[in-house]
Formats: sequence, structure tokens, C-alpha cells
Amino acid sequence: MKKWLVAFVVFIGLNLMGYSNSGMLGDKPPKASIKIGNKMYKTTLGSYCWDIRGRGACVDTAGPKELLEGEKPIKIKPGEKITFVMNYKPNPNEFHVIQMTENKEIEVEVENNRFTAPTQQGIYYYSYSVWWMDKKEVNVSHGDASYAFVLEVN
Repeated sequence: MKKWLVAFVVFIGLNLMGYSNSGMLGDKPPKASIKIGNKMYKTTLGSYCWDIRGRGACVDTAGPKELLEGEKPIKIKPGEKITFVMNYKPNPNEFHVIQMTENKEIEVEVENNRFTAPTQQGIYYYSYSVWWMDKKEVNVSHGDASYAFVLEVN
């Protein structure tokens, strides 16, 4: 639980340090999906801060486990590759992925928008947090979002 809390504090802190009018499109962050094999699966939008018509707005939601209550997990094989897909420009330039089980949270290594599923059977909840950080001004965020999904490794 501590890593999720740290990620949340960083998420809020980056937004409090600087939020500017960036011309981000839409009333909320874009949809994000995950691709496993040849199939696409939706994720659930969680907490976010976004520029809505020139005004910054933040929405706070429950954590991934609570947000996904009642959702059926996506069934996958041990060690399968999961790819994040977001059809939006500009792409977020900072991201973190937290994997949660009943009693443990770990940050997952992601390379080229891709990570590997656990090899042990079980149900795993994920928080995929992304930021659109300014490329010139340090600690200025143009928007951020967290997305949740749940996998069942068989």
C-alpha cells in the first residue's frame, strides 16, 4: 500500500508544482487500452488532472481494486507481453506502473510501452499512471491520468 500512496503523492505533487494551459484536447484524458496478443482491452480511467478549456481540473477516484470492483479480470498466460496503447498526440512522456496483489505492491518495469505478465498464477491489479510533462519547464505538468486494469494469470 505504501508504494501506491507514494505514487499518488507524487501524482498530486507534480500537479501542485505547476499546471499550465497546454492546449490538451478533450474534457478529460484520452482512453488507454492494453494489447495482449492480437486482442485489445479497455482500461478504466482513474484519478486525473486535465486542462479543460483553459482551466485545470482534477478528479480523484478510488484506487484500482475499488475502481474495478465487479469487473472480470482479463485472463492471460504466465509471462505474456502486455502493451499499452493510447491513440493521442502528444504521447505522455512520463509513466509508472504499479502491480498490486492481496498483500504486496511493486513497481513494474516498462520498456517501449510494454511489460511482461507475472509467471505465478493469481489475480493482479494494475495502476498505469502517465504524465504529459513540459519539455522545457521543470515540474510543469500539462495533464496526468491513472488507468486501472486487472489480470488473471492462469
